[in-house]
Amino acid sequence: MKNASSEATIVHIRVDQISVVNPRVRNRRIFREIVSNIAELGLKRPITVSRRETAEGEHYELVCGQGRLEAYQALGQTEIPALIVDASTEDCMVMSLVENLARRQHRAIDLLYDIEGLKVRGYGENDIAAKTALSVDYVRGVIRLLEKGEQRLLRAVESKKIPVSVAVDIAGADDTNIQSILQQAYEKKLLRGHKLIAARRLIEQRQSRGKGLKTNAKRKNQTLSSASLVRTYQQDVDRKRFLIRKATITRERLIFIKEAIRTLFSDENFKNLLRAEGLDSLPRNLSDRLQATEAA
Repeated sequence: MKNASSEATIVHIRVDQISVVNPRVRNRRIFREIVSNIAELGLKRPITVSRRETAEGEHYELVCGQGRLEAYQALGQTEIPALIVDASTEDCMVMSLVENLARRQHRAIDLLYDIEGLKVRGYGENDIAAKTALSVDYVRGVIRLLEKGEQRLLRAVESKKIPVSVAVDIAGADDTNIQSILQQAYEKKLLRGHKLIAARRLIEQRQSRGKGLKTNAKRKNQTLSSASLVRTYQQDVDRKRFLIRKATITRERLIFIKEAIRTLFSDENFKNLLRAEGLDSLPRNLSDRLQATEAA
């Protein structure tokens, strides 16, 4: 890619001379805030454009600043301050994609469009990672999800509900193996607590509504077969095994805690210390369990 010139000048350009090479769909509430701020305080940062010579005369392609440009148009302004850089149309497109990715807050659909746009234009995973300040593993995982049409999983990754590695594993697994993937993620401490619950809910939505983000699409009727019954039964068995395993771990931890407390309370010095600090009482349930253990 040709490097944009480091020399740039700020000039006032007619808004009707500027075309947007990478248009974005804007949040209306945020757009109204941009319009209000510019109307009250003026433009704090000029837009960035690249000059083009056409048969109709001088023309400009927008590199970044679509929201500011549209706000100026909404305010009825005919000219806007712009920073002119020397870049090809391809460079403008890439710079726009990178600028969109660099924003602090962006929707998962923006991430899909931007990384996919760089991939389509021939950039490799390492190049995309370098341009977007994302890790190579993250970019590689996102690209795999894109190739499989997993927008629902991609949105969960972007909102940090599940790690990208877990999302890739889910995308490559069939229904019978998803429970084991969740169990492995739990044991590796990748999914715990509310994240594990959110992941289960996401998988249920993915199975019932599909991989895409269109939740209102009617699902085709599926013929009930012996294979689907076996699969449903196996999923239920896997779910119960996971719960049993979790209950067993919890029970072992409780036994360890109970034995640790019993051992400490057998030490007279420790008991004297608790009495001195006014901490020598126990909850009734725990006290009854300790006494039952001693009686046994």
